Amino acid sequence: MVGDIVDIGGDVATALDRIARRLESAGVDNAGLDARLLVGAATGESAAGLIARPERALSSAETDRLAAMTARRCACEPMSHILGRREFWSLDFDVSADVLTPRADSETLIEAACEFISPVDRPIRVLDLGTGSGCLLLALLHEFPAATGTGVDISPAAIDLARRNAMGLGLGARSDFVVGDWTAAIAGRFDIVLSNPPYIATANIARLSPEVARYEPRGALDGGEDGLDAYRTLLPLMSDVLASDGMALFELGAGQDEAVSVLARDYGLVIAGLRADIAGISRVAILRLP
Repeated sequence: MVGDIVDIGGDVATALDRIARRLESAGVDNAGLDARLLVGAATGESAAGLIARPERALSSAETDRLAAMTARRCACEPMSHILGRREFWSLDFDVSADVLTPRADSETLIEAACEFISPVDRPIRVLDLGTGSGCLLLALLHEFPAATGTGVDISPAAIDLARRNAMGLGLGARSDFVVGDWTAAIAGRFDIVLSNPPYIATANIARLSPEVARYEPRGALDGGEDGLDAYRTLLPLMSDVLASDGMALFELGAGQDEAVSVLARDYGLVIAGLRADIAGISRVAILRLP
């Protein structure tokens, strides 16, 4: 079914229509939007350009690219992987299959962190554990021009990508990225510690959308039998890396706020607050040292 996409059409309008229909028949949500994004990426045209020139002819190279990209999307490969980028905190990030795709839910971490940083030019140090694309660290550095930070990930490919994102956003001089197992390669203390750890229970991964279950890196998803393994590892480490007046902010899975709060108290941390995402789900636990 996926491999039979051949006739894209000879112009922008026809391609948009045929691709949207094909995506819809494959069960892809937002088929019209995805079609516009694919045609734009394959042709280099902006959204405005597609609207202004629907009669624009497609070259054979553009048609071939579109056919291949459409087939990938029909197979439920995430748009972020096909396009190689994703917006987060109004910034453009390169992404790949080596990192978790940045999501709007995680912007709640940045919103919460911003509440605790004052004044704006305060020279804080930020640590991002499991940095992936670097989106959390770099979004915060973008907001606070005197801040510096370190991103840690066990994946060398993720660290390479995060470094490229830092350079692309003009933040390379204020950030460094380290391959390591959580805090094992880190020295010193930080004013803000951020983490979006793996928190999906192992048995639930297969129930996630195909875009996530098939294509996102398993290590960024799998939180063990109950989804809490990473918190059990990370929370005891805060006494070694968090400044005395610092804050640690952890993203949570739906319904995990109580369990993580209990773990935090068991490890001697104080619950400074919880923050809900736009859907009203407790998404961030804010912790500090006693």
